[in-house]
Amino acid sequence: MPSVCLYFEVHQPMRLNRFSVFNIGKTKDAFGTYFNDEVNRWIFEKVAKKCYLPTNKLLLDLVKKFDGQFRISFSLTGTFVEYCERYLPQLLESFQELFATGSVDFIEETYFHSLSSLYDDLDEFEEQVTMHRHMIKRLFNYQPTVFRNTEAIFDNRIAKKIAEMGYRGIITEGTEKILGWRSSNYLYKPVNADIKVLLRNYKLSDDIGFRFSAREWPGFPLTADKYAHWMSQCEGDVINLFIDYETFGEHQWIETGIFDFLSQLPWEVLQKNNLDFVTVGEAVNRYNVVGDVDVPWAVSWADADRDVSTWLGNNMQMACFNELKDIGKKIRQTGDPDLLRVWRFLQTSDHLYYLSTKGFEDGDVHAYFSPYDAPYEGFINYMNILQDLKQQI
Repeated sequence: MPSVCLYFEVHQPMRLNRFSVFNIGKTKDAFGTYFNDEVNRWIFEKVAKKCYLPTNKLLLDLVKKFDGQFRISFSLTGTFVEYCERYLPQLLESFQELFATGSVDFIEETYFHSLSSLYDDLDEFEEQVTMHRHMIKRLFNYQPTVFRNTEAIFDNRIAKKIAEMGYRGIITEGTEKILGWRSSNYLYKPVNADIKVLLRNYKLSDDIGFRFSAREWPGFPLTADKYAHWMSQCEGDVINLFIDYETFGEHQWIETGIFDFLSQLPWEVLQKNNLDFVTVGEAVNRYNVVGDVDVPWAVSWADADRDVSTWLGNNMQMACFNELKDIGKKIRQTGDPDLLRVWRFLQTSDHLYYLSTKGFEDGDVHAYFSPYDAPYEGFINYMNILQDLKQQI
């Protein structure tokens, strides 16, 4: 009897201002100069109106309607929470109301949705995870037991560190690079750590996240009864559906029927004799591992390659990443908390995501999210800001 584990990633980055090379060395207020507060607030409030607020309301109604049998999990990045606290406190209150039902679990991650797990040492990574832990404790009086790294980036080294930090579970992509012929619908453990690995069922997850409104897709139209039937035919212990929360109302507009699909899904799943819902924490507690996974090179749930080439796949991205690491070492020597905070917001993975030069479907997705006309424009802008920050140090 497989359980359905439905988890949503909730994240908004701090997008950058246009920054000319001629302004390098003239900055007085780094945070106010580097980050475009006007655009960031407009995008956040737009997505909140289309996605966050109506979806939270719908989920709360569903949890109550099905008397707690409908169970879900969230990860909220620190940047997203700061938007809520600054512009829309009632949105944060709606997440607190969801959590209070007892049917919602929260997942830990890096506070800044960063690539710090890919640095030469994991000190910065550990600090950002600890920051996130303190944030969840402050807001919900809760300490998650499951961790999901930025975009599910995972390797043996990361798994070992997270196990050492006391987590019982970690989430990543159910790619064949890890599993080979094996199924993602079971729990595994890393070869070097005592922690359970939850693997995303990327086919079923992407049926909702990417293909829901694709008329050329053989599965179109995707209805809740059809989707529940597919899951009822699955073997294994747990079907991990890990999806960007912005899927609902933002990536898939209300006109596609995405909210109708979500509202019907619990009913259709619970009608099946062999399906139920679990949170991520419950999945880790309920099911045993069936084997090991050995991941010496990092994987993720991003792009068709399902690795870190999304952020480090070309020379521009590598140059910015190496500069970012080097600046961090210098900032730590200064002990300046304001510069440290700015540097950490610049670590958010989205900034390097915009610099990708991949083609085909991956390139289309990158272009959809990018505020730049071309990756090179984004590279120049981001590098100018890094050079200005270096001069401040």
